[in-house]
Amino acid sequence: MKMYEIADIIDGYRGLSRKALEYGETTKALVDASKQTGFDASRWDEIAAFLDPESFERVGNFKEVMDWPSYRDFLAGWAPTAEWECSFKRVTEKGNLVLLELEERTTMGGVQNAVNSLSVYAFDQDGKIRHLDIYLQMPLPDPAMLASYADVDISG
Repeated sequence: MKMYEIADIIDGYRGLSRKALEYGETTKALVDASKQTGFDASRWDEIAAFLDPESFERVGNFKEVMDWPSYRDFLAGWAPTAEWECSFKRVTEKGNLVLLELEERTTMGGVQNAVNSLSVYAFDQDGKIRHLDIYLQMPLPDPAMLASYADVDISG
């Protein structure tokens, strides 16, 4: 399967699929910006424009459940120590659901990791993300990659 950068394909999409792609592009921009001197952590609230922050729930890689404030705090702690990029594989939209398949590449502490991801975006009637499920295919991670989850409750 040929993969593309999101920036190269985003103009071919509309509706909720495009919103999911824009969410990814905004996340990438903020991850990159978070490493700059003077980055204001309140900029993570730019992602809230895509969400219903009051009802948002994210179920992550290890079945950890986060509301918007928890997810924002997680991103603010993770992003300055990580390099993250992705390549687009496929997107499917049905009703209020968008399934976005990516190859995601992360480097933390000199350790590189590449995974296939499937993110399931559930949108509300106003086009805001209310729920996000993350599924990964990956080799067993190096323990250093798990360090960023030290303060996250992964008990399910």
